[in-house]
Amino acid sequence: MGKVVRMLYPILFLLLAFLHFQVHCLLSFSSSFLDSAHLCLPEQRAALLEFKNTISLDHYCDDCPRTNSWNESTDCCSWDGVFCHMVTGYVIGIDLSNSCLNGTLPANSSLFHLQRLQWLDLSSNNLHGSLLEDSSLFHFQGLQQLNLAHNNFDGSISSELFNKLVSLTHLNLSRSGFSSSIPASFRNLTQVVFLDFSENDFEGQIPDAFENLNRLTTLKFDSCNFSGQLPTTMFNLTQLTLLNLSHNQLEGPLPNHVSELQLLEGFWLSNNLISGGVPSWLFTLPSLQDLDLSHNKLTGPIDQIQKPNSVRNIDLSSNDIHGPIPSFFFDLVNLEKLDLSSNNLSGVIKSNMLAKLENLSHLYLSNNSLLSLSTGGNDANYSFPQLATVSFSFCSIRQFPNFFQKSNLEILDLSYNKICGGISKWEAEGWESLLELHLSNNSLTTLEQFPGKNLRVLDLRSNLLQGPILSNLLIRDQSSLVFLDLSRNNLNGTIPNYIGNFSIYLKFLNLEMNNFYGKVPDSFTNDQLRYLLLNDNQLEGLLPQSLANCSSLKVLNLRNNKFTDTFPHWLASLPELQVLLLRNNRLYGPMPNSIASSNFSSLQIIDLSHNELTGPLPTKFFQNLRAMKDEPQNRHRNPSSLGYMHYQGSSSRGYMRSEAKLSSIDATGDTDGPLQKSCKISYQDCIANGRKGYVSVYQQISMNVSVNVTMKRLEMELARTLDIFMSIDFSSNLFYGQIPKELGELISLQALNFSNNHLIGPIPTSFGNMVALESLDLSSNKLGGRIPSQLTKLTFLAVLNLSQNALTGPIPGGNQFDTFESDSYSGNLGLCGLHLSKQCGNDEEPKPPVPMPKEDEGSEIAFIWKVVMMGYGCGVVLGLSMGYIVFTTARPWWFIRMVERDWQNNVTKWISRNRGRRN
Repeated sequence: MGKVVRMLYPILFLLLAFLHFQVHCLLSFSSSFLDSAHLCLPEQRAALLEFKNTISLDHYCDDCPRTNSWNESTDCCSWDGVFCHMVTGYVIGIDLSNSCLNGTLPANSSLFHLQRLQWLDLSSNNLHGSLLEDSSLFHFQGLQQLNLAHNNFDGSISSELFNKLVSLTHLNLSRSGFSSSIPASFRNLTQVVFLDFSENDFEGQIPDAFENLNRLTTLKFDSCNFSGQLPTTMFNLTQLTLLNLSHNQLEGPLPNHVSELQLLEGFWLSNNLISGGVPSWLFTLPSLQDLDLSHNKLTGPIDQIQKPNSVRNIDLSSNDIHGPIPSFFFDLVNLEKLDLSSNNLSGVIKSNMLAKLENLSHLYLSNNSLLSLSTGGNDANYSFPQLATVSFSFCSIRQFPNFFQKSNLEILDLSYNKICGGISKWEAEGWESLLELHLSNNSLTTLEQFPGKNLRVLDLRSNLLQGPILSNLLIRDQSSLVFLDLSRNNLNGTIPNYIGNFSIYLKFLNLEMNNFYGKVPDSFTNDQLRYLLLNDNQLEGLLPQSLANCSSLKVLNLRNNKFTDTFPHWLASLPELQVLLLRNNRLYGPMPNSIASSNFSSLQIIDLSHNELTGPLPTKFFQNLRAMKDEPQNRHRNPSSLGYMHYQGSSSRGYMRSEAKLSSIDATGDTDGPLQKSCKISYQDCIANGRKGYVSVYQQISMNVSVNVTMKRLEMELARTLDIFMSIDFSSNLFYGQIPKELGELISLQALNFSNNHLIGPIPTSFGNMVALESLDLSSNKLGGRIPSQLTKLTFLAVLNLSQNALTGPIPGGNQFDTFESDSYSGNLGLCGLHLSKQCGNDEEPKPPVPMPKEDEGSEIAFIWKVVMMGYGCGVVLGLSMGYIVFTTARPWWFIRMVERDWQNNVTKWISRNRGRRN
């Protein structure tokens, strides 16, 4: 045995030596191979460098182009965005996303010489042209991933794309500019896993060609302008996890039965024309987490099911679903968000039903007029630890619900209901986490206490509240308020001193249309206040000069009160002031004319009508209105022009986000004139249009900011168009003098009213420059002269009132002036022309001025006129001199006798004629 072992030692040694040699050789070979593998092939480098030199870059791009690292001195496999094969060295991947590329990709582009490409990403650039109509791109038959998203291509998608690139697994053409229809040949993409065609301008139906796409997991066809029926083969994709068809014009019903979508996690079909009932299979798919069928035409009740799935988010809002809410909805134990708003649901929601949904955080049931909440005695015993938002507006709630007292509720919207009576101290206890309370448009009469101690938003407008609610400590203790609306109630008493400084966060304060009286405290120190509305009360005394401390103030409405003061020139220090309404008070004295050029530069609406202001119109004031001088089509149309509110706070469940654009004062590109869309939309409309899921701390600001202006002979309430409306109203005062011609510089002005003053002189011809003007009222003044023909250039002018003045001459014709009736000119006895009983004579017809020829100093015409004038002057001097010599020397005598004889005969005839008349 020992001998055998000794004989094996040499053999084992030889074997180990051989293995060591083999491993050394293998490692040496691998090392040299890997070193050579990283060397880019010359033809590949040349093709990439040629592409870099031929493609343009966007100079205004903020990103750093990946091609900046491409140069001849380095290995192309190390370049940014270039990926090579480890063995062959061929370029197999290119990622040039967000690389500031600009231009087209011609068919002979060197990029298409890289025949071994497996993935190509050109997304988020500024590429254009019809790349997918007939392109060398189709030669990449081994291409697996293609991303052209977020570019500006045009043209259609050739069927060759799907006939040649059959190896594609990922295709992203979202927001790339392609149009026309999608060829049905995409059924050839049997390897595809991801398809995203969203946000393009396709047309026609979605081809029913999904039968071979057995590996597809993600399908995004949203916002593509598709129409027609839903493809049936789409519902047979067994691997599908995400399906987004929202924002199209798809119609027809959903399938009655679907069992293949067992892996589907998200189904979005909102904003289409889908009709029929809500099929029950949607609530039995085992993997479904998100379901959105909102904004369709779904009807009928929802059928009951026995074993619902574990869906987390359901949105069936803005349909025509009726009947009670199915009981199985309250068995969806994983449900986090439920939105059934804007339907025709009925019945009573009981506290014990909601208590089952332990994970529910957002509940939207607004705009179901037959739906109500229970008010049983045991309701307060239930808790809702996750519930953050409850929107129950426009329903049939008749009593303030108390079963949310022990919840962590942050937003409660019960506006537009039938809640009457009051809120007791007991009902107001709890609510520790409440941030927003919306109770507007109910019938509340008393409030013993407000629910919540850390409110950000309190909206009690349009109720029946009475008494001096501001005099107690209810409001003062709410030191975190950002938004307070007590308008349109029957509140009375004086406004307390704390109102201007009780909350350093206050941005919106609305006390309009109540019965407050007395002086407004001069105690405003809040530089965050943006909107102050105290109009339509019985306030009196001086205007509070401490408002000059409110440097963020944008809207100040004090109209229809009894303030007695001069014009508040100190408001000129407010750089953001855009709306100033002081109508119908007792203001007196002249307007300041010596003000700095920066003052009132942001002002867009000013109403000083129905006061006792006097003096000439302030020329300097009008010259400072720079916001009214912007070109109408270039005027800033961002909602932030009247404020963009953004709030971030924390909740018991972590970080919550809240943001709201001021959509009711949002600029809308209105081709018919901005005043045609001056409707006031509601907070609930905003909720119903996709704002669900956000903590809408400031949405009520956007819906409540509205002002009344007098225009087109009507008093109009402006809300949605507030930030794009430009108006000046100085009517019914005591202004005198002429109208400054500088007003013609306000080319964005839409309404101008100087009526019922003592203005004289002509209408400035510069008014013809105010191209956006829709209403002009200069009636009941003492204006004279002719109506300028330049006013016919005002093609948006809808209302003109020049009555009760001293205007003369013909009325200009053409454009809008052919549409005005005679009452626009009544009381001007010197006017004649169209629509008037007094017609113009030939000598009164408006004649265009004869243009004088423009003459150069050295022209022949100028020289001839100079000679004529010189001869005329010499002739006059010579004639007078000769006449003087003749009559003083009486020579020649025959000329003197002739003149004397003719003069004597003419005098004799004149005397005899006059005697005959006397007799």
